[in-house]
Formats: sequence, structure tokens, C-alpha cells
Amino acid sequence: MSKQSNANSFSESIQSKPGKPYPLGATYDGQGVNFTLFSENATAVYLCLYDSADPSHETARIPLAERTDLVWHIYLDGLQPGQLYGFRVDGSYEPQAGHFFNPNKLLLDPYAKAINAPVNHQDSWLAYDYKKPTSSEDGSDEYLVMSQEDSGPTMPKSVVVDTAFDWEDDTAPAIPLHRSIIYEMHVKGLTHLHPTIDEAIRGTYAGLGTPEVTDYLKKLGVTAVELLPVHQFTDESYWGYNSIGFFAPQNTYSSSGMAGQQVVEFKQMVKNLHKAGIEVILDVVYNHTAEGNQLGPLLSFKGIDNRIYYHQVGDSPEYYMDYTGTGNTFNLSHPRVLQLVMDSLRYWVTDMHVDGFRFDLASALIRTDEEFGSVSSFLDTVAQDPILAQVKLIAEPWDIQSYHVGGFPVRWSEWNGKYRDTLRGFWKGDDGKAAETATRLLGSPDLYAADGRSPGNSVNLITAHDGFTLNDLVSYNDKHNEANGEDNRDGSNDNMSWNCGAEGPTDDPAINDLRERQKRNFLATMLLSQGTPMIVMGDECGRTQHGNNNGYNQDSEISWMDWHWNEKQQALFEFTSQLTALRQAIPLLSRRRFFGSEQVAYLLADGGEMTADDLNNPNTHCLALFIDGLRVSEQTEDGQDIGDEQLIWILNAYWEDIPFMLPKIGRKSSSWEVVVDTFAGQVNPNSTPTQGGKPFTVPARSSILLRLK
Repeated sequence: MSKQSNANSFSESIQSKPGKPYPLGATYDGQGVNFTLFSENATAVYLCLYDSADPSHETARIPLAERTDLVWHIYLDGLQPGQLYGFRVDGSYEPQAGHFFNPNKLLLDPYAKAINAPVNHQDSWLAYDYKKPTSSEDGSDEYLVMSQEDSGPTMPKSVVVDTAFDWEDDTAPAIPLHRSIIYEMHVKGLTHLHPTIDEAIRGTYAGLGTPEVTDYLKKLGVTAVELLPVHQFTDESYWGYNSIGFFAPQNTYSSSGMAGQQVVEFKQMVKNLHKAGIEVILDVVYNHTAEGNQLGPLLSFKGIDNRIYYHQVGDSPEYYMDYTGTGNTFNLSHPRVLQLVMDSLRYWVTDMHVDGFRFDLASALIRTDEEFGSVSSFLDTVAQDPILAQVKLIAEPWDIQSYHVGGFPVRWSEWNGKYRDTLRGFWKGDDGKAAETATRLLGSPDLYAADGRSPGNSVNLITAHDGFTLNDLVSYNDKHNEANGEDNRDGSNDNMSWNCGAEGPTDDPAINDLRERQKRNFLATMLLSQGTPMIVMGDECGRTQHGNNNGYNQDSEISWMDWHWNEKQQALFEFTSQLTALRQAIPLLSRRRFFGSEQVAYLLADGGEMTADDLNNPNTHCLALFIDGLRVSEQTEDGQDIGDEQLIWILNAYWEDIPFMLPKIGRKSSSWEVVVDTFAGQVNPNSTPTQGGKPFTVPARSSILLRLK
């Protein structure tokens, strides 16, 4: 007897009930499991159960006879957590009409809380027979012949999960955005080479939750980790930007198993990080899925209802609108697709206790079939949701066709790409960067002040996972991506980097000293600017990718954190840690509100105030920001006055030293003490104060923060 015959006969012995259409997915209630699946255009849906001891063996195939509000549903008595399952969905197979229904293909539940195996491509997962392309009768078009091969034996299975977990007294740290310091990192990359973490849990959720990691993050002074994607993804990308399970933690990051254990391990990691006062932000990819274009595999959504889940070309629905560069774009303009994304977000907050989200290619999320608009059903729905109103929402405000920094509404923060590009150009020594740099240092009020947002809504970054590391930004003029296997064609050619005089590693001490100073300049600028700073994993210790600016497929030492540091790396870490501590100690450096014109001024080297002409002079390469805390009326979160410090922050991107006349501020004996010195690489050095009215030399390509004593 065939496996399918066994499955059909076994299904007759299973006790079933009609079940309920909600909640969607597989819900265990202690007695059995309710299964539901939304599909508008399907003609039949089958629930398939699989043997946990032999996941290739289908033990039951049960037709779902009940359909309510376009949701197919059934309840099965006696099923327990750990049960493997999937769906087969029947309907029209008409690629030219945008339908890819194929009951020969097992599909993942869009609401699966866990997936039992890595999702590594198999030809049997294709909807069509790739060996038999066929032309239409008149020869004008080519279409895809339906595959008859059963994908069930090799396809990963969804797992029924018991969501119970002892959170004890877990409490969200709830750190105000403007007081946050974000650390963008990769779950595997941070701990895979860690020398003291148990080898069995390196590169996993468990490894990330160890005291070695939490103590390190606390010493560094970051308040949140922003994890590169942990939604279940396919194997094409080390970074994980190819999601297929929006509720399921990536199973290869689990040290304890893939039959639901990954859910428990993830929760324990969050619990441990929260105990250390560190928030967890997820980088989420709802703009596309791993199913690719019309030639991609049938994994879930495409086989459940392709016309619903994806944006298609209007008069050629076989093809996808591709705003993401990945072959497809998820269709959040459809209410059921929007519901899925909202349910996913709420699940990660309520059940998994995460503290926020960074939305990859967020401009693609708010597209209709028309152009970008500042208001969309997705943005409105998120903004009005009482659960999501309590967490951080960060947009990557662009996709491959549009760039909308500053274009998202209240409640949304943004990766500030203009901050990154402006500060890279300024410290590289480009002409004409002073005026915009002056604005970026103050939290980019030109982008965020007019619509009711605050400086904290500007997530200030110099580097990110895609692009050069900080070390490589000051060590390479050109990308070196040969290891990626694409003949160095991949990755950006416009890095706004400067190698300081030699390409890559050098023995020249002057170049190496300048590179270390430039790293300190970038870190100090980001951590002293108004806004929310984001440090990228390893930038605090000079991690290098050897000039590779596109490590998307580098599950290798190119992307992993190397924990064996030399003296310069240790010194950079200490400098960064001292900067984060200083930022927290001086609330004036991270305000909730924008500075008014009476509270700040930009000064000339002779002590006079800069004019607009001075700022817009293309030859201006030095800025001196005066902050008058005496004129700032604002309280910290605990009700204390924000402070009355008077600060001068000088950023000298010239290639020469500048004698700067420090101002006299109302006191005959007023003196200025150095708080940060990127030339010396010191925070709060024991230096002799300089009297107001006397010159103070600011070294070439360095930054100095002074405070009035």
C-alpha cells in the first residue's frame, strides 16, 4: 500500500470537529488542535499530518470541509504539541492568470509558530515541471506545465507549538527612544567564535542569552540589540532577508532542537536580555518572501493564494511587481495580508516579548499598485494598534525604486540615510558638507520637526550590516567582494569611503594612526549627536570584512565577530564604552525635543557666530556647536532637570590644526575642560582647563567636546 493510501485510511480514525475559523494557524488548547487556513480562490484544502519520527512519512490527509469567511478550518481531538503538519491547496493552475494551485505540493502554514527543518531549496518544491516548458498553440507565449511530483517527503513541516512559558517577572525595559543606544547584530555572527561560551550553544539564541554576552553589552553601554532577521528564512542568505515564516523563529539558531524547542530558547534569550536591562528589536522582512518570482518555489503563500498575497503586473498577473529586488512584493493592500502581518507583529510582542521592530525596505510595505503615499492602511493600522503603540517602530525608508527619508508619519522612527551620507562626506573632507552636517548633528529637524516627531525618531548610523564596517570605511576606497563569487560585481560602488592613503592593511604608522582617529571621529559624532545612535556589531572594536561591503552570503569569518583583539581594538572598545556612558550621564546630549535657535549656535574659530554664508561656504570644514543648557527647560523621565551644562563641540575635518578662540561666558574666570578628545582617544582626560578668551588648538581631523567649568 502506498504512503498516500496509508494516510487516507488513517485519517478515518481521527476524531474531528468543525472547529473555528479563528485564530488562524494551529492552536493547541490542551485537548486537541484547531487548524485554520485562509484562501479566497482555493477549491479545496487538505490538512496533512506527518510522523515526527519520520518527517517524510505522511500519516493522514484530511479534507477541510468547513469554510467561514474564506477561512478553511477543522478541529482534531487528541493531537499534541510537536505534531508535524502542512497544507495542500487545490484550485486553478493557470500561471498566465496568476494562479499556481498545485495539491502535489505541501505548503507551510503562514501562521506556523515553528518549522521543523532548514528550508533549503529542492526542485520538487517548484509548482511547474522545470524539464517541460511548453509554448502556447500560436507560439506567442510560453507557460509552465504543472508538476506532478509530491514535495511532501522533502518539504519542511509546520509544528504544533504549546505557547506556554514561565516568564516569571519579565518586564520590558521600556527605555525611551531618545535614551536608547542600538546595537545591530547577527545572532550567529556575534557568538560563533566566542572563546568562553560553551561550543554547543555558540551562534544560537542560547549563546546570545549567556552572561558573557549580556555583560559585554552592558559594558559597551548599549540599551537594545537589533537582531538581523530571525523569522524563518531560506538558505540563500546568511543575513536572513528571505523570510518564509513570519511567526517562526529561525530554527538553525536553536541549540535545543527544531520541533518547537526554538520557540522556548528564543523566549529564554529575551528573558535573559531583559534581566540585563537590554531590549530586543527585530529586523523584520514583510516586504517580500522567499518564494521569488513566477519561477520560484511553492513554499506557502504562492500555493495558498498567489493572487491575494503578492502584487502582480496588472495585465500580466503571471508576473510580479518587484519593488524589492527579490522577485516579488508582499501585498499589504489586501486586508487579509495586512491582518497576517499585524498578527505576526502582535505575536512577537505579546508571546515573545520583543520590544520593537526595524522594517526592511519599509517603502515597499506601504505601496499600493500606485505610488508611495505618506498614509497607507499599513501605517494607519500600526499607528492605531494599542499593543504596537508600546514598542519601537523603525523604518528603513527606501526600497529599490524610492527614497523617503523623513517621509514616514508620527510614531515611526527611521534609519537616517542622510545622516550617514552627510557625516561620511564631512569626515572624508568633501567640500560643501558643513551646512547639512550642522543640521544632522541636531537630530535632523528639517526631516522630523514639522510633523510632531522628535530627535529620537532619527536613528543615526554611520554603517550597517550592508556596506563597509567602520574599520573598512577608513581603510578602503573600493569594495573587495571577490569572496562572494560574483566577480566583485555585487555590492555598492558608491561607499563614500576614504582609505587614508593606502588600500587595505598597511605598515605605515601615520596612516594607521589617522584611521584610528577617523574611527573615533565617527563614533564620537554619532554618540554625541541628537537622535538615536546605532552601533553595528564589531565597529566598537574595529571588526574588518577585508573590504567586503556585501557579506549577505558570508557565513564565514568574513562576517563573524573575532574576539581576539589587539591593543588598538581594545582601546577602541574602551573609548566607545566611555562615550556611551558619557551620553547617558549628560541628558543634554539626548533630548526629547529639538533645540531652539536661542539654545544653540555655531561658532567661528575667532569666537564669533557663524552666518548662513559661513555654513554654506564649500570650503568650510570645521564646525563648533555651542549648546547653552541654561536656556533649556526640560525634565528627564524621572522628573529631574535635564541639566545646565554649557558645551562646545568642535569637529575639525580640516587636514590642519585650527587655533580656536574659546568664548568667555559671563564669568571673568570661566574655563573650559576637555570632555572628549578623539585625537588623544580619551574621554574625561586629566587635562588642564583653558580659560575663556584664549586660543585652544584643535588638531587636524579630530573632534573635541568641552564643558564650561
